Amino acid sequence: MAPETSDYERQRQENIAQRDKLLKQLALDAGQAGLGPQKPKPGRPSSHKKTSIKKVKEDIGPRRTSSRLQGLTADSEVAKRKAEDEYVAVQEAARVKRQRQSGPLDLSDVVVAGKDWDKSENFLIDVVSRGAKPYQRTFGETEVKQTTDKELRALREQMSGLELYDGFEPNRIKITPERIYSLGFHPTTDKQVVFAGDKMGNLGIFDASQKASPAKKENGVKKEEGDEEAEEDDPDPAITSFHCHTRTISSFQFSPANPSHLYTSSYDSSLRLLDLTKSKSTEIYAPADTSLDEPLSGVEVDPSAPHMLYFSRLDGHVGRTDTRAPYTTDIFELSEKKIGGFSLHPGNPHFIATASLDRYLRIWDLRKLSGKVGRQLPALIGEHESRLSVSHAAFNSAGQVATASYDDTVKIHSFNGMASWSPGHKMSEKEMEPSAIVRHNNQTGRWVTILRAQWQLHPPNSVHRFCIGNMNRFVDIYNAKGEPLAQLGGEGITAVPAVAEFHQTEQWVAAGTASGKLCLWM
Repeated sequence: MAPETSDYERQRQENIAQRDKLLKQLALDAGQAGLGPQKPKPGRPSSHKKTSIKKVKEDIGPRRTSSRLQGLTADSEVAKRKAEDEYVAVQEAARVKRQRQSGPLDLSDVVVAGKDWDKSENFLIDVVSRGAKPYQRTFGETEVKQTTDKELRALREQMSGLELYDGFEPNRIKITPERIYSLGFHPTTDKQVVFAGDKMGNLGIFDASQKASPAKKENGVKKEEGDEEAEEDDPDPAITSFHCHTRTISSFQFSPANPSHLYTSSYDSSLRLLDLTKSKSTEIYAPADTSLDEPLSGVEVDPSAPHMLYFSRLDGHVGRTDTRAPYTTDIFELSEKKIGGFSLHPGNPHFIATASLDRYLRIWDLRKLSGKVGRQLPALIGEHESRLSVSHAAFNSAGQVATASYDDTVKIHSFNGMASWSPGHKMSEKEMEPSAIVRHNNQTGRWVTILRAQWQLHPPNSVHRFCIGNMNRFVDIYNAKGEPLAQLGGEGITAVPAVAEFHQTEQWVAAGTASGKLCLWM
């Protein structure tokens, strides 16, 4: 006996029949109007046989399997559960891939061979953003020679005299596998040791004291550059890379009390301490709940209390934690939008400058807290609004703050006598106005790391200066008055050296590109 047809199935069959009838009628009407598909005319037989080309099928992962082939009834509960289980498995795999590693990491277990991660050299061809003019200088020898101020001219000659490191060409110094987000020198003055953090959580280290091997001679004749044997005799620079985080290393800083301690912040929501002497990377701070996603945009060490770490988050919060008591962390909500960068005053670290997506530079005083317990905020002592978002704010020891903004300006704010200010001292709008404004192309676009103005921590002769990447593939150097001192470039720089930093005390400048390459001037 045939099973009785349900009302739902009967209605479904009627709908199908009506649809087929409608489609046939439409096809008939189109044919009568001459709108239907035309039969192709028979083509001339070709005398050439087509060569069949076998296509290599790429393995793109697991394929969907028909429920019918698996013996499952369509729309059955078993098929639904199977689809749900597959979806949950994919989501869980993606979550595990992005989840930070909380335990201690032995560097021997996370070392990455940079040359094995090398990507195509051409993916930055279309990266040049609005207004960028590669290799076109805006400051050079002519401007230096025309300088009438003797001291300024001497400083310009000194900074413009820095030469590109000739041990290896920049294109060969791939310090990180992916795009560089953070970069800096080790404090030592014995040699140039550069550290760089990239988009995927890798930390690269390059020792610039190494030199390229000179081309060997055969029967007294130097081999040509294109000679395969000559290439084998000219090895790539030695670069060490560690996978310390699972996401972007947004910032790092060496401890002022121990140069073998390097603190790193990451978009994986964690702060880690890399001990260079013990070859260990240890987690210092992370949310108690591992499922929380709270990307960190910066880290700074209190120079007067090296056990105190400050960090900023992309959700507008700033926190501080004591490495001696890692579970005593204070969190302050200082902006409703992203804080891209912050800085402590080197001489008076209770003052903090924040730059945020809401277009504001703000100065805070951590000595005066107000509000309910658990929701306290430091005193806001001054703020300045720009036309567009402010990417970063950096203090120097003289009490000046340099900011870079998407309104294509670098602004210098000078705050005098901060050491004598009482807790919660208020600044007027006039006092918050910039003392100098430098026109600067900051339109990095999607593929170039955001440009930041970074001061030299301890400049020679106390003449403060900062560096910032230039979209025309240079690094610009300015003094505290906003006057240009130098525009560093050189052959072999094929991408924007966006992430630029001074050595703390020496006249050395390093810069990193979106392809993980390093440029170095000394």
